[in-house]
Amino acid sequence: MKAIEFRAVDFSYDNGGFAIKKLNFSVEEGEFVAVLGHNGSGKSTLARLCNGLLEADGGEIEIFSMPVSEKKNLYEIRKNVGIVFQNPDNQTVASIVEDDIAFGAENIGLSREEIGERISFALKAVGMEEFRHSTCTRLSGGQKQRIAIAGVLAIRPKIMILDESTAMLDPRGRKEVMDVVTRLNKEEGITVLLITHFMEEALRADRAVVMNRGEIVMQGTPQSIFARHEELETYNLSLPRIGYICNRLRDGGIPVHDTLDEEQLAEEIAQCVLRQSI
Repeated sequence: MKAIEFRAVDFSYDNGGFAIKKLNFSVEEGEFVAVLGHNGSGKSTLARLCNGLLEADGGEIEIFSMPVSEKKNLYEIRKNVGIVFQNPDNQTVASIVEDDIAFGAENIGLSREEIGERISFALKAVGMEEFRHSTCTRLSGGQKQRIAIAGVLAIRPKIMILDESTAMLDPRGRKEVMDVVTRLNKEEGITVLLITHFMEEALRADRAVVMNRGEIVMQGTPQSIFARHEELETYNLSLPRIGYICNRLRDGGIPVHDTLDEEQLAEEIAQCVLRQSI
C-alpha cells in the first residue's frame, strides 16, 4: 500500500517561482526513502506538503489514500505523519523530558494511563529511558533530537519524516539519531522519509531520490545513485567520503571496486595488498 503519493503536484511560494513542479512521487508503506538535494531544491517543501503544513497549488497528495486537500482528513493525517525538524530546541515545549514527550499524546485526547504507557514506549524506542525526569536544556544536541523523535513516536505515527533533522548535530549526534531511525524502520515497520544533504545518511535507505529545482532528477538504490557521481556533481551534490576513498585508492594503484560498504572495502584493500606482496 502507498503510504505517500504525489500526483502532478505544484507548489510555489509568494516570492514567485515553483518550489515543486508537476511532481509525481510515492513511498510504499514500510519503505525508507532518502530525499537528497541542494538548498532550494524543493525537498523540505515536499516534507511540509505531506501533512498539510503547506497546501499544494495543484495536483493531488494522498496519505494512505486520504487526500490531504480535504480538511476533514487533516486530523487523521497528522496523527499518521510525524515530522522532526532541524532544530531540536524549536520543538521543545516543556522543561522536563516526560512532559515534552506527552505534549502530542495529550493533544489527541488520550487518557492519562495511555499517555504514561506511550511515554515509556517512546523513551525505550530511542534509548532514553534514564532521562525521563531530566531537564531538556541539559541534554546534548543528539539527545534533544532523540527526545523530539520520542515526542513524535508518542502519537504512534505510521510515517516519520525527518526534515534535515541531523543538520545541527555533530557526527556522534547524527549517528545516534540515524541509528534510532533505522531501528524504528526495520523493527517497528515505520515508513521513513529522510530529507538530508548528508550523503552518508542516504546509505541507510532502501531508495534515494535526488531533487533539483522542484523536480525529481534521479532515483534508485543509494548504490546506483552514487555510481553516477559525475551526474550528481551537476546537481551540486558529492559522493560520500567512502566514494572518494575508492577513487583515490585506484589513483594510487590499488584496484578496488566502487563500494559503499566499509567492511567490503577493507577486505578488498587487504586482498590487493596480499596479492602485491606475493
